[in-house]
Amino acid sequence: MSDRYILSIDQGTTGTTVLILDFNKKPANQVLSRSNVEFPQYFPKAGWVEHDLNEIWASVQKASANALEEARSKDAQFHPEKIASVGITNQRETLCVWDRKTGKPLRKAIVWQCRRSTEICKHLKAENLEQQIRERTGLLADPYFSGSKIKWLMSHDHEVRSALESGRAILGTIDSWLINCLTNGNSFVTEASNASRTLLYNIHSGSWDKELCDIFSVPGLDCLPEIKDSAGEFGRTRGLGFLPDGIPINGVLGDQQAALAGQGCFEPGEGKCTYGTGAFLLLQLGTQNCLSSNGLLTTISWQLSGKKYYALEGASFIAGAAVQFMRDKLSLVETAAETEFLAADVTGAPEIYFVPALTGLGAPWWTPEARGAFFGLTRGTSKNQMIKASLEGMAFQV
Repeated sequence: MSDRYILSIDQGTTGTTVLILDFNKKPANQVLSRSNVEFPQYFPKAGWVEHDLNEIWASVQKASANALEEARSKDAQFHPEKIASVGITNQRETLCVWDRKTGKPLRKAIVWQCRRSTEICKHLKAENLEQQIRERTGLLADPYFSGSKIKWLMSHDHEVRSALESGRAILGTIDSWLINCLTNGNSFVTEASNASRTLLYNIHSGSWDKELCDIFSVPGLDCLPEIKDSAGEFGRTRGLGFLPDGIPINGVLGDQQAALAGQGCFEPGEGKCTYGTGAFLLLQLGTQNCLSSNGLLTTISWQLSGKKYYALEGASFIAGAAVQFMRDKLSLVETAAETEFLAADVTGAPEIYFVPALTGLGAPWWTPEARGAFFGLTRGTSKNQMIKASLEGMAFQV
């Protein structure tokens, strides 16, 4: 690859980061420029979390424009026409609904952290459906995953239900939404790692599962995106103000699977733990999948040339989000960076503990009703100790 660059979009839970990677220098794939743009979080009820898809798309546009401008200022040879490819990694499980023809979102996205479908998951377990779900998907009946959010929508949002049943609306995860936006509506696709987080995808057949779709009230397979390999052409840019037309989107992975690849975990037994909004430990299984007996998930790492690769996953829902909580809700710090030095010379455990169950507990407990708590508070407890306990809470859950 000569005189070429790649634009990489990391669409996360609290912000969007765009990188321009330079393949002209040695070593290859040096980061030429970077931009991060945060967007608002919405909490309409206790335990509910939503995102505005228009605000997410605006953050992608702004971060891209910023990264492109920085790249121009650093490299006289750079020009957007020299971008050879776009890559995407994204927050997983977040449910998006939009109009098939206009591309307009029909409601706010229901975020992976959202607990609104807890009662639905309880009913599925009571009806002895969880084992069937687990055997086909590698996942559990938990509000974390997209399928339970779809079932909630079909029961509670009659306008969206009518639009889906009439064929006017379509469903997807964030990757599908971004690809649809980047291609000006030309592509309605996803890939295996993101599909495997929906409770609708059969990890054995590698396709949407009709029986699972019926369980989760999906009105028809045509409202779901086409599933593709994780590397290949997903579509080409079209009608964008910040990128030329015709740039191919060639690689897409859910954020934790992308981190697994980024850390070089390609051989069975290799693993990583990523600390972002949450903390996620993935262990590469290769082409052989298995079900955990210790509260872990089985998920798709990626799919290449039709061949599926698997991983075991332990998901903790709150990691960096605990720092954001301390900053934005408790006002214990003004910036996230302050936590490092404020916590440096104080004692957390065993005097004080923080349980980071702000959106329930993930692996291995899978208790969506759990809530966050500080234990051991006394009149002598300091703000800095609470900060220290919050940071330690991330490590203890992992």
